[in-house]
Amino acid sequence: MSRRIFSFLIICLLTVGLSWGQEINAPFSVDSTSQSEAFQTLSLEDFIRVVLANHPVIKQADLLSENALQEVRLAKGAFDPKISASWDRKNFKDTEYFNIFNASMTVPTWFPIDPKLSVDRNRGVFLSPENTIPEGDDFRQVTLGVSLPVGRGLLIDARRAAVKQARIFVEKTEAERLEMVNKALLESLKAFWEWHLAYGQFQLIEQSLDISQDIYERIKLDYQFGEAAVIDTVQAAITFQNRATDYQAAQITFRRASLQLSNFLWGINEEPIELKSDVIPDMSMTGPQVMDLETLLEDAISIHPKLRQLSLKMDGLSVAEQLAKENLKPRVDLNYNLINAPISPEGAFTSIDLSNDYKFGIGFEFPLFLRKERAKLKQTRIKMADVGYENLVTRQQILNAIQANYFELTNGRTMVDLLEQTVENYERLLEAELLNLELGQSDLFRINFQQDKLLEAQLKLLKQRVTLEKSKLELYWAAGRPYLSFGELLPNEN
Repeated sequence: MSRRIFSFLIICLLTVGLSWGQEINAPFSVDSTSQSEAFQTLSLEDFIRVVLANHPVIKQADLLSENALQEVRLAKGAFDPKISASWDRKNFKDTEYFNIFNASMTVPTWFPIDPKLSVDRNRGVFLSPENTIPEGDDFRQVTLGVSLPVGRGLLIDARRAAVKQARIFVEKTEAERLEMVNKALLESLKAFWEWHLAYGQFQLIEQSLDISQDIYERIKLDYQFGEAAVIDTVQAAITFQNRATDYQAAQITFRRASLQLSNFLWGINEEPIELKSDVIPDMSMTGPQVMDLETLLEDAISIHPKLRQLSLKMDGLSVAEQLAKENLKPRVDLNYNLINAPISPEGAFTSIDLSNDYKFGIGFEFPLFLRKERAKLKQTRIKMADVGYENLVTRQQILNAIQANYFELTNGRTMVDLLEQTVENYERLLEAELLNLELGQSDLFRINFQQDKLLEAQLKLLKQRVTLEKSKLELYWAAGRPYLSFGELLPNEN
């Protein structure tokens, strides 16, 4: 009884299969040639130029340099010449108690000898003796002199330290800007290679879809002539439908990658640019050539933005230490002023007599315990030690990262070579199976198997090539190469 039921089911399946095999049609066909002709290619170089010229993060990084220049300008303001004037008058019960006028100009200099020109006109019944000017000079007096610190402030003072630290800050900010630009470039180029990978996968699956469609049409035709079994048409249709599903998924992945890449595309006026669906990557391009390991290691020590920032931070602390040590000295200020020489109140030149007609003063100040000054010096040296330790750790991390990325890159090249050979061998096997199919000496199982293996190897090869290009970027990022070695693509105005 069971044998009869089994035989009945076989007959039913064959009957259904015969009608099914005759009615199965291709879900769709792809004319890849006509589509490719309408595509526009975006090269790696053009993409980098757009990013460097218009990306908001790049422009934001440029603001750091501009701000640092203003810091220098701010510090130099302490050396600006200053003009000051005052007028004080008292008149009571028709009596001029005093009428005091003073105007002066001070010109600070880098070496702390600050010239000062002062013009006074003082008169009145109750003037203090030090403000009294002879009536014969029309109550007018001109003084010209200088002030000089001979203790604290002779070698360095707060204003000179501020200028030095501001100039160091400019260099430090440039290193920060470069690090910021490198990071933006790294993220954008990774997105570019992901887009490159998505389109390459789409191309490979499209080619596999075309092969599956050709095989399906051929098996269908063979079945009509009685040279293929009905189950072969079903198997060919299933394979073709699976490839069609993969094709649709690859289109979605490529479109998503295009939108991700659009995050890094901006116009001249900061307007976002969406990558059109007819724009594809140039699949023949590759990234920059890799430098040798020793050069990368040697250059990283001197040009890496992080190490450069730490070095400049140490320079700034050295200036602070010099100022703190200077503040341990007693403050002794001298000032000497000529009276009515070499210019008289009337504006005429007069002879100079250093032993007569002058004002001289000296000021002295010295904290007995120097607790504030010694604490400041100690704090500065603690910060310097902290930066020194950070520099040691950061330097070793950078050198190890360079070697690790270089090792990964070297092995990645070997993997690419092996995968290229694998793809060539699978292509030969598939060609042989297709030839056997023409001769009637093959079956769909072996063809599908070889096609799957070929597609798998091709996708692995493509992914490894993209991984290799991203490894180059990671290597140049780890080495701190300026603009990830794409500096020649900078806009002219930068």
